Amino acid sequence: MESPVVVGVDGSAESLAAAEWAAREAARRGTGLRLLHVRGRHPRQGGGTDAARAAGHRLALRVLERAAERVHAVRPDVRVHEVQAEGPAAVGLARAAGDADPLVLGSRGLGRAAGLLAGSVPLGVVARATRPVVLVRTDAGGDARRDVVVGVDVVEPCDEVLAYAFEAARRHRARLRALHAWRAPDRLTLGASGAGPAGGQERAEEWLRFLSAVLQVWRDKYPDVEVLETVAEGKPAGALLKAASEARLLVVGHRMPGRPGLPRTGPVTHAVIQQARCPLAVVPHV
Repeated sequence: MESPVVVGVDGSAESLAAAEWAAREAARRGTGLRLLHVRGRHPRQGGGTDAARAAGHRLALRVLERAAERVHAVRPDVRVHEVQAEGPAAVGLARAAGDADPLVLGSRGLGRAAGLLAGSVPLGVVARATRPVVLVRTDAGGDARRDVVVGVDVVEPCDEVLAYAFEAARRHRARLRALHAWRAPDRLTLGASGAGPAGGQERAEEWLRFLSAVLQVWRDKYPDVEVLETVAEGKPAGALLKAASEARLLVVGHRMPGRPGLPRTGPVTHAVIQQARCPLAVVPHV
C-alpha cells in the first residue's frame, strides 16, 4: 500500500501553499492526502483545562477545514483525511512523518532583512524525521519551472537521495540536474594524468567523470529521465542555491546521527533550508 502524502497545516499562508503542493504531489502518486494539525504545547505543560482543550479542538477544525478547501480548489480528485495531534509541534510532526511519503511543511519566514526563510519548527522536524520532508514557500513557483535539482556527493554517494531525485523527476516529467560542488586546493596537487599543477578546467572535467560514473546506474534504471550532469567550483550550499534558483524542486540529503543526541542538521543542509526559494526535499539517510 502506498504511503500517504502528509501535510502539516496551522492556518498560515505558508502551510496553505504547502497543502496545495502536497495535493498535486498526492495526485501524481495516486495516493491520499492527510491534513495534519498539531495542537502545540510546551513539553512541561499538562493537558490544560477542559475549556482550553475544547477551544484548541475548535481552532484545529477551522484550520483543517480551510486547508481542505484550498486542496479541493486545486485538486478536487484527491482523497483528503483530516487528523489532529498533540504537540510540541516539531515532535508531533516528525512523529507523523514516520509513515508519510513525504511530509510537507510550509517554510516560515523569519524576516526579509536576515534572509532566513525557515522557522524553528521546520528545522526541528527535518532534524528528527526519518522519512523525506518537503519545505514549501508561498512564492515557491509552480510546475512551469523545469528542472529537479539534486546535490550529489561523488565521494560518498547516497542511494536514498538519488532514488528520490530520479523518481521525483520521473513523476514531474522534468529534467534532472545533478550537481556536484568541488573546492580547489590552495596549493599545487597532482593533476588527473600525473604530477604537476592541476588547472581548474582539468579538475572540473575529472569531477564530471566521477559524477557520470555515479549516475550511470540510475540513468540505466530511469532511461526516460533526461539528466544534466554539472559540476561547480565553490561551496556546496551556494552552488546548490544558485542552480535551484529557477528549479521546481531541490533535493538534498540529511545524514542521520549514528547515536542518540540533540537533533541537528548538517551545515550544507541547514544553509539550503534557510535560503532555498523553491520547494526543497530533504531526504534522510545513514
